[in-house]
Amino acid sequence: MYRLAAREWIILRRYNNLAIITTTSERYSTCFGFTEDEVFQTLDQYSLSDSKTSVKEWYDGFNFGSSKGIYNPWSIISFLKEKKFKAYWANTSENSLVSRLIRQGSPQIKMTMEDLLAGKSFTEEIVFSQLNRKKGAIWSLLLASGYLKVVSDEFNGERYIYQMELTNKEVRIMFQDMIQDWFAEEEIPYNDFVKALLRGDIDYMNEYMNLIAELTFSAFDTGKKASGRSYPERFYHGFVLGLIVELTGEYRVTLNRESGFGRYDVMLEPLKAGKPAFVLEFKVRRTAESSLEETVRHALKQIEEKRYDAELMARGIAKEQIRYFGFAFDGKKVLIGEGTM
Repeated sequence: MYRLAAREWIILRRYNNLAIITTTSERYSTCFGFTEDEVFQTLDQYSLSDSKTSVKEWYDGFNFGSSKGIYNPWSIISFLKEKKFKAYWANTSENSLVSRLIRQGSPQIKMTMEDLLAGKSFTEEIVFSQLNRKKGAIWSLLLASGYLKVVSDEFNGERYIYQMELTNKEVRIMFQDMIQDWFAEEEIPYNDFVKALLRGDIDYMNEYMNLIAELTFSAFDTGKKASGRSYPERFYHGFVLGLIVELTGEYRVTLNRESGFGRYDVMLEPLKAGKPAFVLEFKVRRTAESSLEETVRHALKQIEEKRYDAELMARGIAKEQIRYFGFAFDGKKVLIGEGTM
């Protein structure tokens, strides 16, 4: 429960002094969902004992205080009814809020989401009382709402620092669907761009990418005044999240970031032999660069100097199977160029 907003005329009333119970509290920690014993006993009763491992992967993972392995009641009840594995916990107004906060969030928020979708964890200070004020409080919201779970915590002498990751497979798929919805409008040629990229069709890549930027750029804008350079970063980090989701199962996506320098590169490693690999360098045009063409040249030079393809070749991918693309951004304008190394 969260403390009610204080008004001058209710400061001394008892309703403004409720105990705050959060996902990190010990009190009532076993009362927010089904325990594993309860779920497994129910699966036995429904002759679904063989589904225990998959049910755990999909719907387990909620932690409340020191109580681990709490299951989402709505998802379990829905699974027992339909006997199908899918994301039941979706299409709520809360999910719409989360989608907007991530879409319009800073590049750092999107980079953390990239790590979470890749199965990684991250650390953050959580202050539930500052959900509306603290920079980065989205992680407090996601933890409070059950989208994240605490893996470990450490007291730094003043506050607790939490290591967190996505709660389970259902939540991961929910986020994947949410990100796909960013580019799901019929007139947005996102899938066409991905197909052009995999074919290496630079002309269509440029055409589709500029159209995508034109149609979706404002959706990644907070509506607040921000620096000009932050605008394209908000967009292309969202764009890369879309790539991660779209290419799941076909490519391993590896990210290297130089945050604050307007540079960002992505490696796409095929999961099946015979498919091409890709190195993509994203770069925001600097004032010293006279044109987007010059920015593209610098992006491709960055790929060559940093030898981003060395990791791909170390994994057995021939150099001639690797394609190199530099993406240059100047506001909504995008130019893509291909290089040979």
